Amino acid sequence: MKNLNLWNKFVFLINSVFALLLLVGYLLPYYPPKIFPPIAVLTLIIPVLIAVNLAFAVYWLLLFKRQMLLSILVLGLWMLHNTTLYKIESGTLPAELESSEHQISLLTYNAHVFRSESFSRDTIQAGNEALVSQANPDIVCYQEFSNHGAPDLNYPYHYFGVNANTRSSLQAIYSKYKIINQGSLDFESTFNNAIFVDIVKKQDTLRIYNMHMQSLALTPELGALEQENTKSLVGRLGRAFKKQEDQVELFLEHQAACPYKKIVAGDFNNTVFSYTYNKINGEKTDAFAEQGSGFGQTFIFDIIPLRIDFILSDPEFKVRAFENFDVTYSDHFPIMAILEL
Repeated sequence: MKNLNLWNKFVFLINSVFALLLLVGYLLPYYPPKIFPPIAVLTLIIPVLIAVNLAFAVYWLLLFKRQMLLSILVLGLWMLHNTTLYKIESGTLPAELESSEHQISLLTYNAHVFRSESFSRDTIQAGNEALVSQANPDIVCYQEFSNHGAPDLNYPYHYFGVNANTRSSLQAIYSKYKIINQGSLDFESTFNNAIFVDIVKKQDTLRIYNMHMQSLALTPELGALEQENTKSLVGRLGRAFKKQEDQVELFLEHQAACPYKKIVAGDFNNTVFSYTYNKINGEKTDAFAEQGSGFGQTFIFDIIPLRIDFILSDPEFKVRAFENFDVTYSDHFPIMAILEL
């Protein structure tokens, strides 16, 4: 610090704040939000914190200053964190994979109740039908589902989950395989929910969970949030993270009683740096981390690409292919994975 002028001392102070925030962000997957909910908001801006620290490292490098070590060390810890933010290498796409009787394919999509300011209901309905027809998944999981405007899918089995606590039906699972059991986790005091089906594929019974964790009520445009009081925004997000923690505990208890191999899919309304993702994932395999590419964004918050929709599977499954679809009928993007037993 002695060899820095006044401006660079100020820059290093700001650098130190962003480095500390990123370090705190690394701890969030292991930190129950109920302890201090506002800090959990950092999970949504980890990509920004990484980018800012990278910019500081470059700044100090160009000045040949040892202060660059601060951000480099913090970024190095991120590399050891083993959390996939960006996949440099490209994985296998479903269309590139030769089909096998041991495979099962699943597509998940938050459909935003089949409404959009950019498309008519007929266009959205036809677009969803075309998406499913072309991708041809064995299982389709919808969040924010609505019977009004829903695509006409030619699947022999389906379950439209109802949350008994709200009498709402906002999720759906379509299956090519026979459904022998179905149910709802009935999240309390919310329209969000998790539903499940047990399906039979040859000699195996598999459990499919369709998750829609507590919504954060985020709009894709940053300007909309700028109009909201900061204290109010942080408080609202903090309450949502606390609800997610309750929902995670309910899910963990429910899955512990399941004797079958499990696939968990849906909209987690949180990132890979969150307590929500960490607990639900557990020892499961993240399909994107295995076969995805790029940022794998499923929701774009202004210019920040967020991956908040997931397909996770028990270790017995091998992830053979994965795809993000550039379909813009909703504020989310659909994803699909092919798994093999």
